[in-house]
Amino acid sequence: MIAALLIGRQGSIGFPGKNTYPVMGRALMEYPLLAAMCAKEVDEVYISTDSPDIIRIGEKQGANIIKRPAYLCTKEAHGEDAFVHGYKYIRDELKKDIEMMVLLHCNAPCVLPEQIDEGVRILRQHPEYDSAVTASKYNMYSTVRARKIGEDGLLHPFIPFELYPKDMQISCDRDEQGDTYFADVCLSVVRPRCLEDLNYGVLPQRWMGQKIYPIKQWGGVDVDYEWQMPLAETWLKMHGFTEDSVPYAK
Repeated sequence: MIAALLIGRQGSIGFPGKNTYPVMGRALMEYPLLAAMCAKEVDEVYISTDSPDIIRIGEKQGANIIKRPAYLCTKEAHGEDAFVHGYKYIRDELKKDIEMMVLLHCNAPCVLPEQIDEGVRILRQHPEYDSAVTASKYNMYSTVRARKIGEDGLLHPFIPFELYPKDMQISCDRDEQGDTYFADVCLSVVRPRCLEDLNYGVLPQRWMGQKIYPIKQWGGVDVDYEWQMPLAETWLKMHGFTEDSVPYAK
């Protein structure tokens, strides 16, 4: 069985109510939920949450609900632990034989059913891969351009330039150092072994394992602040979403 697991909690400090925030006539969480419901390779869809609003929307769309424990609903709780809890619940409590898990976030709308199906296909073709995840190119946010404020109150390179490869081209041109991809966490198709032992994976998103295949896209964003909503809406519009329709069969 291939199970999709969508996570989202009720509390949010940076952007309260982000998971159910309306965008183009739908709650933000409905976009990843609909993608999972419409993916050909997904057998069952689950939502792990403590939010009555998320439960209501999920049940309306036909998703199964997992009650997210209180200790996984604090601002200190890690999403990776919620993924592991949901996976083990499906595996142990529901006695499901799981081939792959499709991991999604309620606040990450930039995903399509065909990307989920592509991730499944790639992993079936390559048993050595641990996961297939959406990765967006963000050259403007590369570590070369990143800065931090030092003890002197001034800006300094986030990573000292002497630690970069000697042959890397570094300049004010955002593309000169090479393309920079971010795992945008809009989609992670993972093998169970990634969730059996998080210490097997690579930080910061350990649920992705070690051998990670990129499903390339642009503009993928998990919304943590209200100012990111126009970015998500732009992505949705440019992929064919309108207030009245979605670009795939529901």
